[in-house]
Parts: sequence; structure tokens; C-alpha cells
Amino acid sequence: MPTRPGADASPEPARGPLVTPQQIDAVLPQTQCGRCGFPGCMPYAEALAAGESAINRCPPGGEATIVALAQLLQRPTLPLDPACGPTPLRRVAHIRIADCIGCTKCIRACPVDAIIGAPKFQHHVISSRCTGCDLCLAPCPTDCITMRTLDAEWTATDAARARRHHAARQARQDHEQTVASAARSDASQDALRRQDPLAALADPAEKARRLAAILARGNVRPADRGPAR
Repeated sequence: MPTRPGADASPEPARGPLVTPQQIDAVLPQTQCGRCGFPGCMPYAEALAAGESAINRCPPGGEATIVALAQLLQRPTLPLDPACGPTPLRRVAHIRIADCIGCTKCIRACPVDAIIGAPKFQHHVISSRCTGCDLCLAPCPTDCITMRTLDAEWTATDAARARRHHAARQARQDHEQTVASAARSDASQDALRRQDPLAALADPAEKARRLAAILARGNVRPADRGPAR
């Protein structure tokens, strides 16, 4: 069985009272940066609730988050895991407009919809939404994104706002995936019907529609068809 990021090789420490992932998530900074080794704050919270990861893997939260997690989970405090990187200063992304080619790769990478724009048009960062996660840097093919340090602390209000934006993005993506899956299914059915006209008769609604069309062309009423055989 593969090891979860940050899982201790030593036996799991004694657990305190049952703590839900939602309670743990409320302590995390909601930058959704993935530096903990999980694809967002909630997956990390779920691993912590299951006792499958250590409490010292959140660089944006730093020592304050480690202490809060230790108190919540009744575990001993630990120094920040250096494998996850140092605690960063608060930063926001900035796009050099002259170098932006409108590829939308940064938009797709942003976990909180802090970047707006359209294909082949210049993109812009909504600074008040940016969590400083750095996830937009690597996908950019022109290196037109830089991170600017802010003279401000990341607050609980910022975390709550980031959580809402991330949840809204996930809900939208889930809906888009559902719509795309339904469209693919419809296209597959249409292709099958074109290849084998009789295959459509497997669908009762399609069978009834075709029968009604045949009867209409023959000007035959259903009552005139005679007994079913």
C-alpha cells in the first residue's frame, strides 16, 4: 500500500477526541498550494483526520498552524517539515501584460479563480483573490508571471474567502465534467445508431417515437393495428 505524504514510519500517536476533516480544514490557511503533498487543504485535512499524515506539512500556515493542529488533534508539536519548503511571505501573482499570449494555462491552474481572461486575450490577476500558491508559474510558457511580496499578513478572513472561491471552482468543474460526460454519452449513442439503425430500438422511447412516425405516415391509428401478436 503506498505511503501517504508525511505519513510517519513510527506507530501513530495516541488519538484524542474524534476530529472531522472539516474541523481540521478550518485551521488550515486555504492557500490550496499543494506543498503538503496533497492537492489542496481538504485532502490534507482528510489525511490528518485519518492519522495518515503529519501535522507539520503546511508551510503557508507555519508554526501557528502546527500548534493549532497539535492542540486540535492532541499530538506533540513538530518543526516544519523542510521537505515541504519554508514558510513563505504573503505574495500575489502579477502578469506582465506585454508578454502574455492568452494561453489560459494559468487560469486552469489557479485553485481560486484569481486569474481572468479569454483565449488569445491578455489575462489579469484579481489580487484580492490570489493566495500566493505559485501554481500559475510553472504552466506559463512565456514566464510572464512573477510573485510580488505584500506587506500584510494572511488572515482568517482571507482563508475563509479563499475557501469559498475554491469550493465554487470545484462545484463549477464538477458540473462541467457532468455535462461533458453526458455529451460524450449522447455522441456515442448517436454514432452507434448511425452504424446500426436497429440498435436505436433498444431504447424504449426511441422505439415508441419511430413507431408513432410510421403510423403517422401510414395514417393508421394505434387502435386500428389489431391485436398484438
